[in-house]
Parts: sequence; structure tokens; C-alpha cells
Amino acid sequence: MKHLITFFLINLSFHVYAGNLKNTLQQHASPYLAMHGTDPVAWQQWNKETIARAKKEGKLIYVSSGYFSCHWCHVMQRESYKNKIVANILNSNFIPVKIDREINSALDSHLIDFVERTQGRAGWPLNVFITPDGYPLVGMTYLPASNFIEVLKNIESKWKQEKHLLESMAKDATKELSIRTKNTLNKLPTGLGQKYITRFLKQATTMADDMAGGFGQQNKFPSFPQLTVMLKSYENSPDKDLKQFLLLTLNKMASQGLNDQLGGGFFRYAVDPNWQIPHFEKMLYDNALLASLYLDAARVFKSEKYSKIAQNTLDFLLNVFRSKSGAYIASLSAIDNKGVEGGYYLWQRDELKKLLNQDELKVVELMWQLEGPADLEGGYHLVEIMNATDAAKILKISSVKAKNDFNSAKKKMLLERNKRNVPRDDKLLAAWNGLALTAFSKAAKQFKSEPYAKAAKEIKDYIHKNLWIKKKLVRAIKGKHVLGEAGLEDYAYVAQGLSHWLDYSFNKKDKKWLEEIMEQAWNRFHNKQGWLLAENSLLKYGEGEEVISDGVLPSASSILLNVSLKEAVKYKNIFLKKKILNALKVGHNDLEEQPFWYASQISILYEFQSYYPAN
Repeated sequence: MKHLITFFLINLSFHVYAGNLKNTLQQHASPYLAMHGTDPVAWQQWNKETIARAKKEGKLIYVSSGYFSCHWCHVMQRESYKNKIVANILNSNFIPVKIDREINSALDSHLIDFVERTQGRAGWPLNVFITPDGYPLVGMTYLPASNFIEVLKNIESKWKQEKHLLESMAKDATKELSIRTKNTLNKLPTGLGQKYITRFLKQATTMADDMAGGFGQQNKFPSFPQLTVMLKSYENSPDKDLKQFLLLTLNKMASQGLNDQLGGGFFRYAVDPNWQIPHFEKMLYDNALLASLYLDAARVFKSEKYSKIAQNTLDFLLNVFRSKSGAYIASLSAIDNKGVEGGYYLWQRDELKKLLNQDELKVVELMWQLEGPADLEGGYHLVEIMNATDAAKILKISSVKAKNDFNSAKKKMLLERNKRNVPRDDKLLAAWNGLALTAFSKAAKQFKSEPYAKAAKEIKDYIHKNLWIKKKLVRAIKGKHVLGEAGLEDYAYVAQGLSHWLDYSFNKKDKKWLEEIMEQAWNRFHNKQGWLLAENSLLKYGEGEEVISDGVLPSASSILLNVSLKEAVKYKNIFLKKKILNALKVGHNDLEEQPFWYASQISILYEFQSYYPAN
């Protein structure tokens, strides 16, 4: 399956047919989809009408998924989707569909899974050819225009010549990828959770970078689910090596290029193993999750430094991401208003010479290593290389003066940077605001902070008033427009946020609302076949999963299980306990073989057995 795409990369003839599709994305409420509204590609939306049209015309559906702040999504738009040759091919021979992965997250998750399992890796922009019957055929990520045109030609030609063969291949691929050896337990063996925790820690250790922190030796992601479980494991059973790795990773993520040293907030990920150069998009979910992680780390390690990092991240969200409604926007783009990746955050040496006095310039040159050629075409990215005390020794000045010069330089630079412009995706997502509700609620309780409590209440009130419609969540709102249907992650993350809010400020109405959300989540997204990411999927792939793995975000099913366990224990709810137990009895082959990617599920299993050891 991994090399399925090579099946199409053969030199075949190509035929063009006249099409009558029109681009339907002009002035769409989603900033990402509206961005594609002026493409010559006749983008359609993912719905029953589009599927029906594909069946009627006998054409493959080309689904392209991305998001507003994605760098390579902008590149592929510029190179391919603005290209009239590419547009003609897509419009004439396929049904081109563009989706915002932040609105249609369930479809995107299934397609990501398909591409990862057939090609070995996936990402955005994510591009998948789907048969009219809804079976994914082949997928890929970014391709340069010339390569993309060749793929389009070959796939179209092969579809014309061997349509039935490709339909059969797509169905067989879905069937093959859906086969998972069932491993349902009649009873959870005593100590099973601890066994999986041990296996998880062993696998995580083999993947860990002991020199720079994080996992792997290439791109570095803030692996929130895994780090959270490792932190819980350390709290339950302190271990010197585990502590060393956690401290290293937490320190590197905060002090190097992943964190905006000037304005606060974390970027999406680093493109190098040492956390130096990020992809410059800033996402609400990363910052909410990392604020939560540093809050927990501050508590576990009794660290004022980690408390400060958590506060700085939350203050960044308050200052930059908070909308007038009290809810929080989705993201800041990696591309500035001039089309430069990271341009909003980068500095040229001449700028700094004009802006700073000599003393300030000398200190920041040392502390941020702003000497020699800039690390990026757009300028210097600010990374902490040296502290003020060491800089003071080299400059032969007092550490107090070095700190004062550094702080005054930062203030000047931040004021100057605020004059720049970075595009914003200002849609308000239920799931991600649920994560923000968790972070602010935890901070309100941990710091006894009224401002954070106020922020949490504003989020809670917004979700209840605007995203909870007729006792049902909606996915997102942009202006006056409701965008998409809520999925499992919306219900799970909102439930988690509300649960943490209730820890801070118990309210009977909010307690009843939490119970309603949990009941809806279980009824809508869990059945005998397993977990559903969405209620009404038009894709015939990924229907019913025994366990859901962690990804960029923690497993939504595991989050729901966690909130449910908390309620079951607190209120001695036997019915809820039984539902949790049944959901924990399945999927054990995945937990055995790939514990790193099921950290959240393993954690909730361990926690369940700590309360109910004999089940």
C-alpha cells in the first residue's frame, strides 16, 4: 500500500473534458476557504450534493485539506491552485473539493490516517483522490506544480482506462486497512495499566533525544500527550532519568525557537532537532495545551520558572487571541501580510541598529547571538543563547545593567513589532476553546487568580450561549456564521474544560450542562463498533475505532473517558463506570504494539485501575 501512488506515475496519455463547475468558496466564512475563493480551480464543498455529482459524472473526487496558518498550504496554492493549467485539469476531469481541516476535522483525521498508512507520512496540505462511492484511492502531501500535473494526468488517464479496477483497489485498501486483530478482554487483569505505562516509558525512552529534549532527530513537536503522561508517571513514581528528560525538554521548548521570546506564545513546531527554527504559525490548541503542561510541571517540580512560562503563555492568549466575545480565535498565520514566512517575527540588523542604543544592542547581540549572517532569509529569529549574567561578564558590566538593557531593548522591539501585520484566522472553534477553558480554569485554581477565572468564565459562557444550540454543540462560529457539525473532539474537550471549571467554581447549572454534554458524546460517538469521530461521515473509511490514538491533540475518546471517570468516582456512578470499563476492554493489540501513540488511553486505563483494581 505504501507505494500505491507509484502505480499512477507512468507515462500515459491525457484527455481534457469541458467542465461546468464554478468555485463555491468566494466570501466563505472560513478564512482558509475564502482564501481559495479566487482560485481558478472550481472548488466544491464536501457534502452530499458533491458526492452525488461525482457519482452522476463518474469522476474521482479530489479532496485537498489545509488550514489558514499553514506555510506549505500557501505555497501549493501559489504554485498549483492559482495555475490555470492545473485548474483546467482539475475542473475538467475531477470534482475538486477544498476543506478547512479545522472545520472538518473528522474527515481530515481519517484522510491523514489513510495517507500515513499508505505512504508512510502525512501532513498539510493533504490531498486525496476518492472514488464516487466514498473510498480513498491514493493520497499525497505537497508536490511542486510540475510533479502535481504529471500525477493528475496519470491518475485521470488510468481512471478512464481501468475505472473498475481502481474502484476495486480502493475498496480493498479500505477493507485491508480496517482489519485489526480484535483483542477484547473479559476482565482487565490487575496491574495491566502499570504494565502499559512501563512499556510506554520504554518506547518513549528509545525515541527521546537526550541531548536536546523532545522526540526524534528531525522536526521537533511539542508532544503534549506523551509529555503529560511522562509527567504523571514521574509524579506517581519519581525517577531520576525521567526527571532529567522532562526538565531538559521543558526548558528547551521554552527557551529556544519554539517559544516567541519577545511577545510570548509557542509556535507549532521546530523544523530542526535543536528547537531553533520554527514553522511560524501559532495555534490556539498548542498554546492552551502547553500552558496546561507547564502548570502541571510547575506544581510537580515546585518550579516558579514553569509557573512564569504558563502565565506568560496565558497572558499571550489574553492579549492576542482573545476576541471581543471572550472566546479565542484559531490561529496566527505563519506567513505575514507581505507573504514572508515568519516575517512578522524576524529582525534585520539595520533595524536593530536604528531602534536600540549601543548598550542595548550589545546585550541583545550576545544573549540572542545576533552576530554573523541571519539564520533565515527574512532576518534573525530570536533564540536565547546566553543569560544576562554571562553577557554582563563578557561586557564587563553589572548583571543588573545587563538585565535592564535587555528589558528596555525588548520593550522597544515589541512596540516596533506591533506595528507589523500578521493575518489571523478568527473563527471560534468549540474544541479548541474547550482546551483554553481547561488551561484558564487550572490557572485560576492554581494561582487563585481572578483575571484567569474571569477569562475561563467568559469562554464557558460563550460556548454555552453561542456554540450550544438546541442541546447540541456546533463546530465553530465565524461572525454570524455557524461552521460545521461538532465531532467527538468538540464534545470531549468542552467537557474537559467544563470539568476543570467546576473544580474552581461549582455551579449546579454548569454541572447539569456537563452531564448533558457527556451523555450526548457517548450517545453520538460510541457504539458496539467503537468510537466515531463524526456522526454523519460521507467517507467509507475509519468507521468505528476501538481506540483512538494521540496525534497533535490528545485522543478525544481518552479525554472523554477521563472526564467520565472523574464523574463516576466522585458521584459513585455505577452506570458510567460500566461504560468506561467496556470501552477500556478493547484495542489492546494497539496498546501493546504502539504504546507511544496511545499514551492518553494507557494513562486513563492506569487511572481507572487505581480506583477500581478488580474489574
